[in-house]
Amino acid sequence: MFTKLFESYILKGIALKNRFLMAPMTRSRASQPGDIPNALMATYYAQRASAGLIITEATQVSLQGKGYAKTPGIYTQEQIEGWKLTTKAVHHAGSKIFLQLWHVGRVSSSKVNGLQPIAPSALIAKDTNVYIFDGAPNGDATFVPVEEPREMTQEDIEVVIQEFAQGAKNAIEAGFDGVEIHGANGYLIDQFLRSNSNQRIDAYGGTQENRIRLLIQITKAVIMAVGKERTGVRLSPFITFKDMDDAEILDTIMLAAAELNKLDIAYIHLCEADWADAPLIPEIFRLELRKKFTNTIIATGNKTPEEGEKLLADNLVDLIGFGRKFLTNPDYPQRVKLEAPLNDISDNHTLFGGGDARGYTDYTFMN
Repeated sequence: MFTKLFESYILKGIALKNRFLMAPMTRSRASQPGDIPNALMATYYAQRASAGLIITEATQVSLQGKGYAKTPGIYTQEQIEGWKLTTKAVHHAGSKIFLQLWHVGRVSSSKVNGLQPIAPSALIAKDTNVYIFDGAPNGDATFVPVEEPREMTQEDIEVVIQEFAQGAKNAIEAGFDGVEIHGANGYLIDQFLRSNSNQRIDAYGGTQENRIRLLIQITKAVIMAVGKERTGVRLSPFITFKDMDDAEILDTIMLAAAELNKLDIAYIHLCEADWADAPLIPEIFRLELRKKFTNTIIATGNKTPEEGEKLLADNLVDLIGFGRKFLTNPDYPQRVKLEAPLNDISDNHTLFGGGDARGYTDYTFMN
């Protein structure tokens, strides 16, 4: 029934056993202090190695780039060593794994990292929260509003570019097969892409060509660090939360896609809205993207297997990302093949934090 989903696939020379991709999902289990990946995280990812490719949770490239408590980093030696547990376990279990490189920009608070957020412009993200852990019952996350950011200087921009490049090098040292640059969901790179959050008047603002400049410079720096075949980019053209509604974004994304195509990177990963009444991505957008970008395209956004199969069969995308379904069903591809029942989320309190296996590594496999 699902012929395409179970096909093998070659991603820029990397052999994938199927076209199921485990999408990045923040889980906030990193060890403290130091935001260090740990053995529990390695178990979690290895359990889900039934996916042809795993993209890790968003991983900050610096302390300044951190926006949520207990998220892992990739900028210290301790973090590199911690991630080695995960890459070794996933490879042993038979899958491939990319690390998602992350800088949150203005989506942060000094309560999280002790620093004032930075952004393309000194504009606060309205109606946007981040979370900390302050001893609330059940170990729940406590949400706090983001703070007004400081507009980035040219020096800040140059530092961030180097942080992404160094993060990519560190990821390869940690054993990852590649890296994904997080340019989606209202975080730093996305903030530069959008005219409502980027009101700069220098080379990084104003025109669409200027607003994609940081994304392209970061991508070039990462390619120089680890190679184009190990570099992917995530974008979210139809997602507007975190105060990111921009009438120009679709044209901007297409311009970015054309430039990324010139750089011959491994893939573009579309993060698509996944709530019940979310806007559907028009087929004309997918067709146009396919013209602009000729390498691998990934679609993630609460797809059913049927929807994923059709997108693959129509050659609109090449891999299908599944998030929550892998969260609760570590053997999700096998369940799809056998049309078996799926586990549900056991407890929403354990989605972010808690620090233990509950709601993390205790989801059952099929007998």
